[in-house]
Amino acid sequence: MRTTYITALVIAVIVTIWLLSGQINQPKKIMPEPLSVQNSELTDSQSDTPLTRIRAIVMHAQEKISKITVRGQTQNKRTVVVKSETKGRIISRSVERGDQVAKGTLLCQLAVDDRKVAVLKTEAELNHAKIDYQGSLKLQKRNLQSATDIASVKAKLARATADAARAELELARTEIRAPFAGLVENTHVENGDYIQQGAGCITLIDLDPMLLVGQVAERNVHKLKLNATAIGTLSNGQILEGNISFIGSKSDENTRTYTIEAEIPNADLAIKSGYTAQIVVNVGRLSAHKVSPALLSLDDIGNIGIRTVNAQNRVEFHPVDIIEDDPSGIWVVGLPATTTLITVGQELVVPGEEVKVVFEATGGFPASSPVSSEDKSFQSAIKSSAQPSDKTSGRVLATDIVRSSVASPGTITSGTGISP
Repeated sequence: MRTTYITALVIAVIVTIWLLSGQINQPKKIMPEPLSVQNSELTDSQSDTPLTRIRAIVMHAQEKISKITVRGQTQNKRTVVVKSETKGRIISRSVERGDQVAKGTLLCQLAVDDRKVAVLKTEAELNHAKIDYQGSLKLQKRNLQSATDIASVKAKLARATADAARAELELARTEIRAPFAGLVENTHVENGDYIQQGAGCITLIDLDPMLLVGQVAERNVHKLKLNATAIGTLSNGQILEGNISFIGSKSDENTRTYTIEAEIPNADLAIKSGYTAQIVVNVGRLSAHKVSPALLSLDDIGNIGIRTVNAQNRVEFHPVDIIEDDPSGIWVVGLPATTTLITVGQELVVPGEEVKVVFEATGGFPASSPVSSEDKSFQSAIKSSAQPSDKTSGRVLATDIVRSSVASPGTITSGTGISP
């Protein structure tokens, strides 16, 4: 028994010593420094890193007419197939395709047949009914005619009047006349043809005024107003100008666009229907900047914008909207009225970063800041580094320009900054 106790005691002592050996040999745990100390050390390390040098230029906003551009076409105001209101044989068609006609011009003449005779018959019956009615009135004054007899004679007079008017109308329908002034686009009958009621005689189109018709996206239709100026450029180079006369209130189910129309005077009928047109509508005046498309960039969530520098030489990102573009640049809104645009190196910096600004001095931009001798040497270095070094492509990226111009030790690792 005693031997067992001694053995257990020895084993317990050995295990205790083994457990304590881990605590003895473990290095002392070092507590992390406070955040204030870490931030101070980070600021000190950053102050030792040379600032990224970028090129910039000061620009001022300009007043710009905001425009909406849509594709469309010219379209005649109305097209009508002039139809016959009675049946009969065509004895005369007095117009040909391409003829210009005034309102009321005779287009097609149908044979009168017995319609003239019907008019004479109904006129005679009407005269007889009038005499009967007048006689009945005289008898009534002498109390020799009852009220029933008077009513019967009056009804007969009304029927005769209606029959006479109907016969005259049927006779008038033998002449098919132009409902408005226009141009004969097509003919549907020839002399001798027999047509039924509702058959077409000619197709008449109205070319004055001419319409410019286009489809506007739903994001822009709220900007349009009636009587706004619309300018259309036709495929043949002709320029038309008119005012918006119609803005659709229901969108197309397939394209989700709204129809607009502008009326164009066309008294000489020189403008044809169906020309392709680019329609520009003035919708107001805005304060905008004209910049190069190369200055556009994206933020972390994909918004299009431009990087600028504030008064503290720190980078800012401003989302912008493009309102117009032309071969010399784009017009954007969303920037401060006076702003310093980063022209070279915008992809190497991030918002909030402090940079070294080198101002450009080019006549192509407004209000640039003066250039120091140090900046002139920097610009010379940029120009010398802008020679194509790639024989296959012959292109130099903005990142290559900035790499060659940074006058401090360090290497560019990823195009986002300079690491020592």
